[in-house]
Amino acid sequence: MSRPSLFSRGAPGGPVEAMFRIACASAATLLLASLAGLMVSLVIGGWPALSTFGFSFLTSSVWNPVTDVYGAAGPISGTLITAFLSLIIALPLALGIALFLVEFCPPMLSRPIAMAVELLAGIPSIVYGMWGLFVFAPWFAQHIQLPLMMHAQDGSWLASLVAGVPNGANIFTASVILAVMILPYMAAVFRELFLTVPPHLREAAYGLGCTPYETVRAVLIPYVRRGMIGVIMLGLGRALGETMAVTFIIGNAHGFPHSLFASGSTLASTIANEFAEATGAMHGSALMALGLVLFCITFAVLGIARMLIGDQRA
Repeated sequence: MSRPSLFSRGAPGGPVEAMFRIACASAATLLLASLAGLMVSLVIGGWPALSTFGFSFLTSSVWNPVTDVYGAAGPISGTLITAFLSLIIALPLALGIALFLVEFCPPMLSRPIAMAVELLAGIPSIVYGMWGLFVFAPWFAQHIQLPLMMHAQDGSWLASLVAGVPNGANIFTASVILAVMILPYMAAVFRELFLTVPPHLREAAYGLGCTPYETVRAVLIPYVRRGMIGVIMLGLGRALGETMAVTFIIGNAHGFPHSLFASGSTLASTIANEFAEATGAMHGSALMALGLVLFCITFAVLGIARMLIGDQRA
């Protein structure tokens, strides 16, 4: 009788089983310890700013390193606005791309297009930022921002919506760049989700006389609804934490944005811009507090995703 190999299944309670359980428990413990250590480090680093400014740190938009007065309302609002705008832009496009590749595209074209989408998802974010700064922002300022500002009547809702410096660096262009970044990722995962739908469900729907729209609405989307919620929340999480691409194109103004074409900032872009130059203790603590706020926002988004997925499971 040959000896069992190291990777063979051991008897219950045997040494291989015990080592396997210990390795799994160690991996989970290491993950939780890393998460707790990160949280504790952010709390300790940001506590001087949080204790000094109190709740006004979250409600004030004043950010003045000269007088050591800091408020996170501007970066928080910029983070949320750009993330949700990018999701609103990217979500219908990602769904359309995925449905086209799965349902309507010829097989000989579907695979090359899917590979191109996956390659776009792997492009570094700084490349998108450079493209946005040198190509998209000047084009946007000349062909969209300036015409809208010139044709908007003073005092109208359109004038207040498009007010700002016509240089292409604003909240809306940053949202578009974020949408371009998360679009390939979401489209690729949506495609994989739709491919998991059993073919006989589609054939049954078509056999009953359903149109392609009815098949997608009544068969495909309900079958992968839980996975779609996860993809949407993961795309939102990536948009919330994006740094360099947004830093290039958002304008980096710490005030509260009063229009779509106003300059702004995000939590991640503020940290990236100022952390290396934060010589004062309070300045560095304020940036650590921004990191803590971003951590809490991301954690809340993932928690909401888990709650929604749990509701769908029920």
